[in-house]
Amino acid sequence: MGLSLQQRIDTEVAERAMLKHPFYQAWSEGKLDRAVIGNYAAQYYAHVKAFPTYVSAVHSRCDDLEVRQLLLENLIEEERGAENHPELWLRFAEGLGVARDEITAAELLPSTADSVSRLKSITCSQDYRIGMAALYAYESQIPEVAKTKRSGLKEFYGIDDARAISFFTVHEDADLVHRQSEMTVLKKKCIADQDQQAVVTAAGQAAEALWDFLTGVQTAYLAA
Repeated sequence: MGLSLQQRIDTEVAERAMLKHPFYQAWSEGKLDRAVIGNYAAQYYAHVKAFPTYVSAVHSRCDDLEVRQLLLENLIEEERGAENHPELWLRFAEGLGVARDEITAAELLPSTADSVSRLKSITCSQDYRIGMAALYAYESQIPEVAKTKRSGLKEFYGIDDARAISFFTVHEDADLVHRQSEMTVLKKKCIADQDQQAVVTAAGQAAEALWDFLTGVQTAYLAA
């Protein structure tokens, strides 16, 4: 018996899993200077700020009301109110000792801009299932990534204040729900072989864009 759709997608994503990247491994081992994490925070804010647009792009191209409602809930969680996720990321930066103006005004590395552009391109596909696969490739990794980051921040950098780590605690739980709902949609809506292969490929491309983002940060700030 062949692999299920979820197994195929998860295998594709695992080849470029963020937690396997040397930059995140150095984080979890306490080998990064605070200044390096601060530079990372400034670069990753580009993805945090753009993520709601990834979701809204998929939403706007979906003609299935039930699926749009799931995407809307995701989008609302990202952007609504004073506890919106970009704001939570800025609070993390402040916990590192980096002013939020330094984060919002940071010049993006070419690799960061390219990574964001690639994810925007995938999520803007006219076939919303392609975009959904990209969202899954991203959000399926986040609960474990958030937990690992938070653990490293506490153990090696003394950062355990609830305000500073709120971005991570929120995503440890929220994205468990999101990744489950996204996979449920993909399983239900991708029956034909060509449709399944298309979403597997899209998930791999999204994972690769995130991996390349980390490589860019490592090259610019850690290797130097």
